[in-house]
Amino acid sequence: MVPDLPGYGRSEEWGHVLGISSLAWALLDTLDELGLQRVTLVGNSMGALVCLEVAHSAPERVAGVVLTSPAGGIHNQPLTRALAQLARDVRRESREMIRVVLPDYLRFGPVNALHLFSELTRFPSLERILRTPVPTLVVLGSRDPLMPPLRRVKETGRLAPPHVSIAMIDGAAHAMNFSHPGELSHVIGSWLAGGAVTDDPDQPGIAHVLQLDDPD
Repeated sequence: MVPDLPGYGRSEEWGHVLGISSLAWALLDTLDELGLQRVTLVGNSMGALVCLEVAHSAPERVAGVVLTSPAGGIHNQPLTRALAQLARDVRRESREMIRVVLPDYLRFGPVNALHLFSELTRFPSLERILRTPVPTLVVLGSRDPLMPPLRRVKETGRLAPPHVSIAMIDGAAHAMNFSHPGELSHVIGSWLAGGAVTDDPDQPGIAHVLQLDDPD
């Protein structure tokens, strides 16, 4: 199931921009409406932060979370730095993605998007990940300028509790769900099955997966 959060996709117009915490409560309401008592959540970028908020707010409802490209926090501050990082990322993404995301951004509104992006930069992603109360998989792209450098990611991997796993898809930028869907799906499937997170040799391109919480 892939729900459209309020104000996005085909969901109804909202009178104002909802912040990350409000979007998390909206997602919980959606689970209630669908009668889903316990789920595994997968989110990309800001969607990852929404999933993380749900896990902290209602851990009894969340079997696990997969956070792909979970931006936010000191690496993206101040906002001008985050906008420069976003501009670099745009140049690294497939041009085919423009026709997918541009209509949604225009419908949501540039001012609203800037407001929510500003909130994203202030969200303490790293601190929330290190304190997540549920099994968590973090998947990063090696070419994502909105993510911390590899050295910092490895430090985080060593600080993270045992129920947090960190993996990287080499060659992916921020929108790995668009550029590397097969590889990402394989990583998530391996984690959900309880096995080692490994590379999928059948996927084209240069992508491979690294276990960054491994001290080696």
